[in-house]
Amino acid sequence: MYMEDITIMHPRPSSIVAALYTLRDLNVDVAILHGPAGCSFKHARLLEEDGIRVVTTALDESGFVFGGHDKLVNMLHKVDEMFHPKLIGVVGTCASMIIGEELHEPVMEANLDVPVIEVEVHAGYNDNTKGVLFALESALDVGIIDRHEFDRQKHLLEEATNVEKRHGAASREYLEPSRGDMKYNVAKRVVELLNKGKKGLCIMNAKKETGYMFADITAAVNEAAAKMGKSENLVNMANIDPQLGLPRVREHAANIKEDFEQRGIPIHEVTGGLDEYAIAGEHIKKLINEKYRDFNFAIITGVPHAIPMDALGGMEIISVTNGPRQVLPLKEMGHQHVMVEIDLHPKTLGVREIVESEFGATLRGVAEDLIKVDK
Repeated sequence: MYMEDITIMHPRPSSIVAALYTLRDLNVDVAILHGPAGCSFKHARLLEEDGIRVVTTALDESGFVFGGHDKLVNMLHKVDEMFHPKLIGVVGTCASMIIGEELHEPVMEANLDVPVIEVEVHAGYNDNTKGVLFALESALDVGIIDRHEFDRQKHLLEEATNVEKRHGAASREYLEPSRGDMKYNVAKRVVELLNKGKKGLCIMNAKKETGYMFADITAAVNEAAAKMGKSENLVNMANIDPQLGLPRVREHAANIKEDFEQRGIPIHEVTGGLDEYAIAGEHIKKLINEKYRDFNFAIITGVPHAIPMDALGGMEIISVTNGPRQVLPLKEMGHQHVMVEIDLHPKTLGVREIVESEFGATLRGVAEDLIKVDK
């Protein structure tokens, strides 16, 4: 059982940033941050790599006292004139929310002929998923999503929060960041298992655009197995259903699915959508119990801690995450090998096809070296 009242000491993701990424997934053209110029600067810059413009009302000390109503009205007009967007998002920040700014009044006063998703949010929530929920509620209000999708997303958010509290970065007061095991050593072990004819599962359980790099690990394992004549010993699972999720998320799934097909890599089991990483574990457990109980090892990428350990009993577990604070919880769960793709997130923004991972590149090199030795 996890502690409901646990106090997290290490930095946690921001609800403001979560709202911005949700607006991106809704295919908003421009997001306006109503707050100081430096708020969420790094993520705003990264999001612009992914095709969404992020601007700021740049509230200063005067704005902290007297408010920024007029600034937001002017910014809405300027954005409309400069970028001709089809959909706009306005996101609050700690500064604007503390002084009681209301986003709806400036939006009404601007009176644009464009839908505007208003997200009144700050970074003071225990769970960053609050920012996602507020963005989705506003999207529902303006008719961008329907009630069915809102309810589905709300359920996924609740489960994602539970996963992090059970075995993730919110599972204890402080988690030391770690780079995990050496990728070369783990690559050697994977090649050894394949070479011995052991049966393995490649399970991609990725979150949204991170799938572009986690998919590369599935690709690399399959390429190595093919070179050794062991392809029949692998089964690939991936949460890449292109019919599920917000618009941008469905696009990512379709892109990854197409890339797998072009590379000739079969996905034997589709385990859900790219936003269903928190709930895919039970489906994966059922598949393993019904079909794959005799498999020897599992390579799990993305959000490995969402998969129940009792589904993996007797298997050697190799997992890959992009969270340095996730290494210790995974080790404690019983994952023998844990690696971190440290630069994954910035490398998967703005792309439309699979991106090479450090572990994938290492595995390809080790497999190639083995083949040369055998020759």
